[in-house]
Order: sequence, then C-alpha cells, then structure tokens
Amino acid sequence: MNTETDIYKQHIGLLGFKAKDKVTGFSGVIDCVSFDLYGCIQVAINPPADDSGKKENSQWFDVTRMDDIGKHRVMDAPNFSKGYIANGEKGAADKPMRQKLTA
Repeated sequence: MNTETDIYKQHIGLLGFKAKDKVTGFSGVIDCVSFDLYGCIQVAINPPADDSGKKENSQWFDVTRMDDIGKHRVMDAPNFSKGYIANGEKGAADKPMRQKLTA
C-alpha cells in the first residue's frame, strides 16, 4: 500500500523526464509538478525549441494523461531534502547547481 509520502515522491520523481500528452501530442521535459486542493496532480511540460530557436510556452496536463515518459532524466532534479533549497535559501536561479562538463 502506498503512503501519501510515497505518492508525493513518485510524482516529484517525474521532474526532468521527457513526456508526451496522450490527447494533444504535446511533448517536452517535465519541469514542474503540482498537487492541488481538489486532488489533481498535474505536470508542466516544457517543449524544446524548434530549428529556428523559437519556443512555445510550457503547458499543464493531468499526470494521468502522460504517455511515453522517458527512461532517463535529461536534467537532474533538485535535492529538496538537503542543501540550500531545503534550507530555504534561494533556488537555482540565484545559485545554479554545478554540473560536470563532458567532452
């Protein structure tokens, strides 16, 4: 049986994965997860830029409409349980996470 904490962790764990909406075909990377007062769990999908560099805005979808969720994250999720985010300090916009550059 899943506990409430397990359900939160499962859905927060979607951050950084590619996904596609079953109904519209809209696809991109899950960059936000929302739990609302009415029991809906939604994700925001941030689409890639097209070949000219133009980009659509993120769109929100019910998590049950997600299809083709990727097997590997395209970006690491923040660590909400320790570090500057958990301490209530500014987020990644002010203190970007250090990433290793690969050749």
